[in-house]
Amino acid sequence: MKNHLFSFLFFFIQAVATMVLAQNEAPQAIHPPVGTVSGADSGVISITLVNKHLNYKGCPAQYRDPYIQSPKSANIHPDGTKYYVNSLEGCATVVYDMKTHQRLKVINYRFEDDKDAKLWSTPSKFYPFTHYTENLNTFMGKPVESAFSHGGRYLWIPFYRRTFDLNAQDPSAIAVVDTRTDEIVRLMETGPLPKMVACSHDGRHIAITHWGNNTVGIVNVESLNPEEWYHEKLLVVDYILPLNYSLTEPVDRDNKSGYCLRGTVFTPDDKYLLVGCMGGNGGIAVINMETQRYMGRVLGMMPNVRHLVIKDDYLYLSINKAGYVQRIRLDSFMKAARQLGGKTMKIGGWESCKVGEGARTIELSPSGRFVFAACNLASKLYVVDTRNMRTVDTISVDSYPVGLDISNDGRFVIVTSQGRGHQGGNAVNIYEVKYAEPEPVLKNTDGAAVLNRTPQDDTDQNVRAEASPLPSIVDGPYKWGYWAAGLVGAIVLLSVWTTFRRRKMQHHK
Repeated sequence: MKNHLFSFLFFFIQAVATMVLAQNEAPQAIHPPVGTVSGADSGVISITLVNKHLNYKGCPAQYRDPYIQSPKSANIHPDGTKYYVNSLEGCATVVYDMKTHQRLKVINYRFEDDKDAKLWSTPSKFYPFTHYTENLNTFMGKPVESAFSHGGRYLWIPFYRRTFDLNAQDPSAIAVVDTRTDEIVRLMETGPLPKMVACSHDGRHIAITHWGNNTVGIVNVESLNPEEWYHEKLLVVDYILPLNYSLTEPVDRDNKSGYCLRGTVFTPDDKYLLVGCMGGNGGIAVINMETQRYMGRVLGMMPNVRHLVIKDDYLYLSINKAGYVQRIRLDSFMKAARQLGGKTMKIGGWESCKVGEGARTIELSPSGRFVFAACNLASKLYVVDTRNMRTVDTISVDSYPVGLDISNDGRFVIVTSQGRGHQGGNAVNIYEVKYAEPEPVLKNTDGAAVLNRTPQDDTDQNVRAEASPLPSIVDGPYKWGYWAAGLVGAIVLLSVWTTFRRRKMQHHK
């Protein structure tokens, strides 16, 4: 009994210490109020926090939304009427009206083998299951990033993992939502731990990067009929990471994932696909889309590349840990890339701007004049002037921001805060941006070329009915179980402590 007692106390103290250390790794969380205005007086840009969606303890009631649970990313529809927020731990995507910011819909990711069988595409040879064998299509999906295709008609949303796959080592999946109805119309398998997804400019290919094992999946979406989409190729960045982790004990898959493939972008001519590597010795992987072959990795930028954007003949990237935005002329980058020959090559010529630590998602204003960067550890939105690659403005964000999107007219920037070390997070901030020089309004380029072809089958078949809303753990029907579990834990701890004290007194007697 004595050994069990000390073991219990040891693990309890270890758990508390772990929580304290996790909290010490992240600065104190902040929650700027609506109405906050950016601090810089640059004369070229100003930003105002105009609305929020929140779900943390003590948040203002008028902004509370129970479906915001660890929001990972945001995507504004190309027509500017609504936006989508991926609620990672809520296993749902929340849809909001762009003008009123009212919630329009919750797209839940609860799937069952029989009920949702018609949504699944034909399995490919690329993604075999090696650890799980039963009820493979019964799970809840954790949405990460998103990308529009077919002129904004469809939204592609990959899942971090299927919920039964504890360590994300078997195939995950991606859902396709018809944005006219905001219903799921297709489900497709992916590799382990997919994070980023991108659509080619000609609308013919979807690229899905698998953080979990150094691979990139290519899906052919030439047809306007989702039933005709198919997995075309699985590409490997240097090597496939072997996956054979425990089925009962969690491991750190956010770090133990090879090159940790992340930022993904097609070049303007769609001849190449560029993929950022946050892990290993970093760099940017280059894929030839004409031959569908991996070419090698370009090095020379700072390590820990997180997000990639191409704009006005420049390749922009965010450097996560150090907190930088870097860029290089695209023609210079591609000149080196064409000489890779399956190896790595260092190149110079990078321009850099220091922003806040933990630089995650970046986007450019319509004119390309400004880069907006969500900086996680700094809990700020930074703005970089691309004319001189210097910071011209900052504004506070609910801690700790990760995702970001900007409207096609540049007027609104939406930032998601996922949280860190059990602090911050569960927040979406909406900013209004004013420019001294008017910004152009971008045309819809999300696979728009596809819309110029005659549809073969443009029906509304296979539209999935919306599942029942996912309840919040603390405020939904499970709330009493949540509090009961906490009470039982406290009673057990008190009982153990009392027994320990009694035996100690008897020993002294």
